[in-house]
Amino acid sequence: MERLWKKNMAANEKKSKKASLLHVIIKMFFWQFMMYGILTFIVSCVFRVIQPLLLAKVIQYFDVNSTITKTEAYLYAGSLVASTFISSMLYSHTNFGVISISTRIRVACCSLMYRKILRLSKTATGHTTTGQVVNLLSNDVSRFDKVLIFLHYVWIMPFQTVLLTYFIWQFVGISALVGVGALFLQTVPVQGYLGKLTSKLRLKVALRTDERVRLMSEIISGIQVIKMYAWEKPFEKMVALARKHEIDVVKQASYLRGVYFSAMVFSERMTLFLTLLSYVLLGNHITPEKVFSLAQFYNIMQLTMAIFYPQAIQFAAEAKVSIKRLEDFLSLEETVAVTERTGHSKMGITISGVSASWEDNSITDTLSQINLNVQPDQLCVVIGPVGAGKSSLLQAILKELPLSKGTITASSEVSYASQEPWLFVGTVRQNILFGQPYNPKRYNEVVKVCALKRDFELFPNGDKTVVGERGVSLSGGQRARINLARAVYRESDVYLLDDPLSAVDTHVGKHLFEECITSYLRGKARILVTHQLQHIKYADHIVILNNGLIEVQGTYNELTASNINFAALLNSEPAEENTEKATLQNLSRQTSHMSRQTSHDSTQSIVDEENEDNEPDENTELLTTGSMKMSLYAKYFKMGGGACLLLMLVLSLIIGQSASSGSDYWVTFWTNQEQLRKHHANLNTLEDQPMNVLAWNTTPFPGAKNTELDNSSGINVYNTLTNMSSVPLPGDNQDAISPLSIFFFKVCMNASIGLHDTMFRSILQGTMRFFDTNPSGRVLNRFSKDMGAIDELLPILMLEVIQIFLVMSGILTMVSIVNYMLIIPMLCVAPLYYKIRSIYLCTAQDIKRLEGVTRSPVFSHVSASFSGLTTIRASGAQEMLRKEFDSHQDLHTSAWYLTIAATIAFGFWLDCISNVFVGCITLSFLVFEEGMLGADVGLAISQSLILSGMLQYGIRQTAEVVNQMTAVERVLEYTKIDKEQGINSESDPPVLRDLNFVIEPAQKVGIVGRTGAGKSSLISALFRLAKLEGSIKIDQVDTQTVRLHDLRSRISIIPQEPVLFSASLRDNLDPFRNYQDDTLWNALEEVELKDSVESLSHKVNAGGTNFSAGQRQLVCLARAIVRNSKVLVLDEATANVDPQTDTLIQGTIRRKFADCTVLTIAHRLNTVMDSDKVLVMDAGTMVEFGHPYELLQNQGGYFYSMVQETGKSTAEQLYQIAQQAYAQDVSIEDSDKKQESQKQS
Repeated sequence: MERLWKKNMAANEKKSKKASLLHVIIKMFFWQFMMYGILTFIVSCVFRVIQPLLLAKVIQYFDVNSTITKTEAYLYAGSLVASTFISSMLYSHTNFGVISISTRIRVACCSLMYRKILRLSKTATGHTTTGQVVNLLSNDVSRFDKVLIFLHYVWIMPFQTVLLTYFIWQFVGISALVGVGALFLQTVPVQGYLGKLTSKLRLKVALRTDERVRLMSEIISGIQVIKMYAWEKPFEKMVALARKHEIDVVKQASYLRGVYFSAMVFSERMTLFLTLLSYVLLGNHITPEKVFSLAQFYNIMQLTMAIFYPQAIQFAAEAKVSIKRLEDFLSLEETVAVTERTGHSKMGITISGVSASWEDNSITDTLSQINLNVQPDQLCVVIGPVGAGKSSLLQAILKELPLSKGTITASSEVSYASQEPWLFVGTVRQNILFGQPYNPKRYNEVVKVCALKRDFELFPNGDKTVVGERGVSLSGGQRARINLARAVYRESDVYLLDDPLSAVDTHVGKHLFEECITSYLRGKARILVTHQLQHIKYADHIVILNNGLIEVQGTYNELTASNINFAALLNSEPAEENTEKATLQNLSRQTSHMSRQTSHDSTQSIVDEENEDNEPDENTELLTTGSMKMSLYAKYFKMGGGACLLLMLVLSLIIGQSASSGSDYWVTFWTNQEQLRKHHANLNTLEDQPMNVLAWNTTPFPGAKNTELDNSSGINVYNTLTNMSSVPLPGDNQDAISPLSIFFFKVCMNASIGLHDTMFRSILQGTMRFFDTNPSGRVLNRFSKDMGAIDELLPILMLEVIQIFLVMSGILTMVSIVNYMLIIPMLCVAPLYYKIRSIYLCTAQDIKRLEGVTRSPVFSHVSASFSGLTTIRASGAQEMLRKEFDSHQDLHTSAWYLTIAATIAFGFWLDCISNVFVGCITLSFLVFEEGMLGADVGLAISQSLILSGMLQYGIRQTAEVVNQMTAVERVLEYTKIDKEQGINSESDPPVLRDLNFVIEPAQKVGIVGRTGAGKSSLISALFRLAKLEGSIKIDQVDTQTVRLHDLRSRISIIPQEPVLFSASLRDNLDPFRNYQDDTLWNALEEVELKDSVESLSHKVNAGGTNFSAGQRQLVCLARAIVRNSKVLVLDEATANVDPQTDTLIQGTIRRKFADCTVLTIAHRLNTVMDSDKVLVMDAGTMVEFGHPYELLQNQGGYFYSMVQETGKSTAEQLYQIAQQAYAQDVSIEDSDKKQESQKQS
């Protein structure tokens, strides 16, 4: 398909047309599809059409004036039964073949989409989302499964209609035109119009589902931040609004289906009524062979014209919309290979006159006139302020950023470590190797130089420990080092490292720079983007970027010798001794000291949040087994409106079916009267001569003297019963009356809304453990595929099943009334039906569950690939991931194929039993023929023929309802997940152990330690994101006694990885709308973002991709300023920003949060040296706690060692900062004691 798609694109590009996916599908599958179309034509126009003709001959045999011999009658009856057997065999075979083709189309389209994903440009990824892609892969491609089953009837319907009209004409003459014309007008024009409406609604549903799933994807990705900010309510409202917009259109589509079903039921009855009415009004008399043959002809015509053809139109309209959406996605911009690969390793990187922009119509370039030459053995360090274009420079080298001018020439192999670590679900080793062959020597060297050896020793399964999606089971530093190790392990000529040192502490950062970047990668061309200015003196070449321009470049000595005052820029990182900052420190320290009060913190243990995925099976989705319980249906309908609403619905349906069956019985009675009248007239007998009938024929009819029934009376009663078969009900406020089907869809929509809302609320209240152990693709699967089935598939299947079984009950009742002896074959086949159904359901339910479970890895793989495209392409891992995707999809297709095969086999065996039942009934009338009336025979055989096709379809649809109810089951599973108030993880080893310390009010406390020491886990304990033993008390109040929302809403955090959501800037700052615009503008001004945005309605892309990493962090700081909480947590908040932005953030925090308690997790020690206290952690325990200056007096201590590892000059500067801060504290304390002494004296 990919080859044909590219060929189609090229051909249409020459004609300035859009490529057509439909043409590609037709070219691939047309002839296979048409082969099954021919078989469908034979079934529809031969074997089904001859059945009413054969039925007429069998009924005619029972006419007293019949010339048909018994041998001929047996021949006709045998042919009738044989035609049903042949029809069933061919129908099952063609269905299986067509569904197999639709499966191949679906698989091909999914594979084509995934290959497109791997080629999407960075600009294109900004125009789509993971949620939209998941929706295309789950809902849109599934349209092929439906449309192909019915599509052949679009061209078969005209042939069959002409043929049936001819035979009906032979029976009733010109009256045939009345019935056929009425059926045509009720179906084709009406269904054509409904098809157009369906197409429009389908597009609306798809777009609104995209929006909801996109929003859900963002929420799942940023759930930790949402919980810490206590933003569950605003996001619940956002999802509720998106869901309301979606469900409004889904309701319209469902009600449209309700109109369709009402028209279907009405047309089936009305067509026969109008034909008989016109036939009688023209002065003719009805006969059994004519009435029941007409009923069969119209049943066949109505099946094709009013059911199969409209469904073909409807599903074709939906498929057309889906194909259009797939085409739009497949037409998105791809990466363009503008970087020249030299094929040898001595070239390095040469950038000549490069200008580039992310947007085609951008006024300013992201990069402008870049000229840079990096030799094969050089280390080039790129520095610059936030938003300078540093990452964009690397993206240009990687071919991700299209060039508008200039050229880039690079060596043959390039390796890349992204700024935000990208990890996928797999072991740590798999993440490092990433498709490369395992070389033990090189692997161990890379592990050592990336400082991962100790981490592997702490992991329960070493490097075979399973990493959760996005590395959620690891600390930020561990993720960064594994991400770096992947790039380093790959044997390349050029290494592009985008700020890999920002997420690690000073000691580890120094190790990575010296052992890995400068030593292990010596002899390679390296470009390092960093904000760690202490390292640049060791670089061979330094580039300073600002606003997309190279302000200056050269060696360290050249830059220090220039007039740009580079030394000041360098020293601002560790020392930060400017006057303004010193003034702010003094103000902060005085205010902090004056407002201190006592507070106590005693934390003994906390659940190991950093090692949730220790066991490889943590991420395996649980597979439910066993039969579907009736309580599941009860829960579904309870959400739909309760018992009263359901009881009303059932009673109304029973009344409607009773009227429908009554009309069939009345036609039989009326026809019998006509036959008796004709018979007595021919015999010219006495009026009171009794009829000789067998006692076992229980159809009531008057005696000879009452055999005449007035035609007008017959028509009037028939008309009344026909109209009653579509009983209207009082509708809602929008409609005066609504048909039963619309009423039923309303119940289903209520259930769907309830299930979605309950599941979403449960997800929002779920523990972080749930999100750490469940990939986003798995969760999105419930909100996309499963909710799609509940919204659209389940209601229509349930309605079909209810209507079919009501009709079946009516048929069995009618057959029993005609001849109670026919109850015997019914009792024989009923256990067989039940046994086969039980065997099938036992298997089908588990297969369907297996299909659902094997579907989740496909979505998870797509989601992970979509978020790591740059790393994937830089590593050349596209082929490996394509094979992995194909493997996931093959596994899912295997389960899907089993579902199809089991369903078709089930239907076939049901058909066989039904055909045996038809044979028993038909032949029984010939064996026991004496005294039988033609109308009774016609009713029994025609109803059993309907039953033959309907029963297998009904039971199969019942099984399909049970299968689709697994979606309800899976959704309800997520309503029972552990809630935060009841976190249950007792078996997990604690990551924090025996922590005991006190932080006084308004103190500024730094928390330091090696990556993986438990710093972030301590913050999780503060926010109650995990279970803890002991207590954390704020102002003598145990946090475990406070409502989660109240606790979190009173603590502000600036997280390690800034999270922004696709909404307005205002909603990102204040989703509750609690603050005035002036407050928000003041906060933006404090962080120097006021001039960077046009208004508070400024659109923020998903993940904040239209902001740089530093700007995203500033927005998070603005959030904290707006909230103005008394406790502020900074989780390595300045790790990804340049020194100037770091200075801005630190200064703003000291100024705006002088009266607040501030906890700072930091890797850069300069940010905590002036703190009131420093908490030093190692392996989850507190090893030191005190003032930085006091800790530095212990030369054998952890903190002293960490400071010394920064280098001699930096260590001296850090010591001076701590000493000055300590002296200031002592001076303030002495002044306070002196004032207190004076007061006492």
